[in-house]
Amino acid sequence: MFDIEVVSPEAVSYSGVAEMLIARTVEGGDIAFQAGHVPFIGTLAVWSVEVIKPDGKRDVFAVHRGFVQVHGNQVTILSDVSEAAKDVDVPRAQKALENASAALAADSADPEAAAAKARAELRLRVSAVH
Repeated sequence: MFDIEVVSPEAVSYSGVAEMLIARTVEGGDIAFQAGHVPFIGTLAVWSVEVIKPDGKRDVFAVHRGFVQVHGNQVTILSDVSEAAKDVDVPRAQKALENASAALAADSADPEAAAAKARAELRLRVSAVH
């Protein structure tokens, strides 16, 4: 087991112990961390972070970029935004997806709309886990 913190500027979304943490990095795709992992720093993609607890239950978070750091028996997720699956406002995420899809229909090269769509899709995918 090891200690985990999921932190955003607004709050600590999660603090506890886990058997494993799974995240997606921009550079290397999905990566899993367990106790004894070598020191690591990576840039997170807009994707979910899964915390697998000692009892086998999972807590899932929508993470909108940021960093993951492993040092000793501590894994820290630092993100601009992190939302627990249970905290996702589903109607708001659906509306954001509709708006982003409409913006992309008007301009398929709009990077802000593409990013907004990815964030909304992530929120909806994570909320379905809850």
